[in-house]
Amino acid sequence: MEDDGVSDLRQARPILSRRTFLRGLGAGALATFLAACADALPSSTALVSPSATASPPTPSATPRPIPNGSPFGDPDLRTKIAQMLLVGFRGLTVKDAAETVADIRDRGLGGVLLFDYDTPTRTFGRNVSTPAQVRSLVAGLRAAASIPLLVAIDEEGGQVDRLKARYGFPATVSEGTLGARDDVADTRRQAKAIGETLSGLGIDLDLAPVVDLEVNPTNPIIGALERSFSADPEVVSRQGLAYLAGLHDAGVGGTLKHFPGHGSSTADTHLGWVDVTKTWSEAELAPFRAIIASGAADAVLVAHVFDADLDPTYPASLSSAVIGGMLRGDLGFDGVVITDDLQMGAIRSVYGYATSVERAILAGADMLTIANEQVYEPGIVATTIDIVEAAINAGRIEPARIDASWGRIYALKTRLGSA
Repeated sequence: MEDDGVSDLRQARPILSRRTFLRGLGAGALATFLAACADALPSSTALVSPSATASPPTPSATPRPIPNGSPFGDPDLRTKIAQMLLVGFRGLTVKDAAETVADIRDRGLGGVLLFDYDTPTRTFGRNVSTPAQVRSLVAGLRAAASIPLLVAIDEEGGQVDRLKARYGFPATVSEGTLGARDDVADTRRQAKAIGETLSGLGIDLDLAPVVDLEVNPTNPIIGALERSFSADPEVVSRQGLAYLAGLHDAGVGGTLKHFPGHGSSTADTHLGWVDVTKTWSEAELAPFRAIIASGAADAVLVAHVFDADLDPTYPASLSSAVIGGMLRGDLGFDGVVITDDLQMGAIRSVYGYATSVERAILAGADMLTIANEQVYEPGIVATTIDIVEAAINAGRIEPARIDASWGRIYALKTRLGSA
C-alpha cells in the first residue's frame, strides 16, 4: 500500500502521545491562534476560546432532547434509522429519481448527496445539468419529506467542483490556491460565493472544507488535487475557519474532513485499504481541534484511513477509539459525525456491507454516507434500515445509540434552518 517515496515522512514522524500533544496545543498554541484569528473573522463565526483545562469535556452519552412541540414528534425506530442515511442517487428530475422520492416520502430518508458524474457508467449528467434544473430537483425532493431533508454536495472548489462553470455556475478556486494566498478575508468571500450558490439551489450542507494537512504533496486524493490549504497546521486552521465563516454567511453548513487526517496517505481510500500508520502524525489533528474549539464546526466527516497506533483493528470510520475516544472525547465534538462513503474500496475490499454499517454506528457515527457513486445499489435505503433494525433486535445495537444520533441530526437541521 505504501511506496519508498514516503521514507522521509516515516522517519520524521514525531513520537508523541495523543494526550500530551492535545493538552499542549490546547493550552498554548491553540489559544494564541484563536486569539489572533478573532479580529480577522467577523462576528457571524464566533470564536470560543478554549478553557485552561487539560482536555475538552467529554460529551454526554445521553441523547439530545427533541424540544417539546416539535412538528415531527418522536419518529418510530425505522424512521430514525432512515434519518441517519446520506444517500446518492441517479436522476436529473424528480420523475427520474422516483425510488429516492419514495425513500424520502415513505421511509423518512434523512439526507441526499448530489453528484454531477456517475462513476459506474462513466457519464456526466447524474444530478446536475443547469442551475434551474438543480433548483427544481432539490425543491421536488424536499416537497416529498415530512421531516426536513438534508441536501448535501461536495463543493470544495477547484477540481472537486460538482457545480461546474460549464453548467452555468460561477467558477471556483481550489483550497490549495486559497491557502497559498493565505488571505482570510478573500477565503471568506470565496466561500460565501459558494454558499450563496448552494443556498440558491436549496442545498444546505457543503461537504467542505478539507482541513487535511498537505503532508504528502503527491498524495493522489488530497495533495495532487490541491484539496489542502497547506502543510502548516495554523494556515489550515485559520483558512478552514474563514471558509466556514463564508458558508455560514450564506446560511449553509460546512463539514470538516477527513478526520483524523488523510493528508499523509500515499493511496486513495476510494480504491482500497489505506494504511497511514507510518505516515500519520499528531499534527494532523491540529486544524480539527482548533475549529471544533471555536464552535464553528457543523459536522465532521471521518475517513476510512487505518492507523494501527490509533486502533489496531478498524479504520477510523469504524473505530470507537477514533470517533468516541478521540473526536468526541479528546476533541470534545458533540455535533454530527458523518462517515465517508461506505461503498468505497477501503471498506468494500475488507468488510461486508452489513458489518460496516453496524460497526460505524457502534463507533459513534450519526450519518452513514452511501454515495452510490463507486457502485450503484438500488434499494440500498430499505436494505440498510433492515440491517440496522436487525442488529437492534439482536441486541448488538442499543436503541439509545439511534436516539442519540437522531437528536444530533435534528439539532443540525435546526442549526441550518431546515427544522
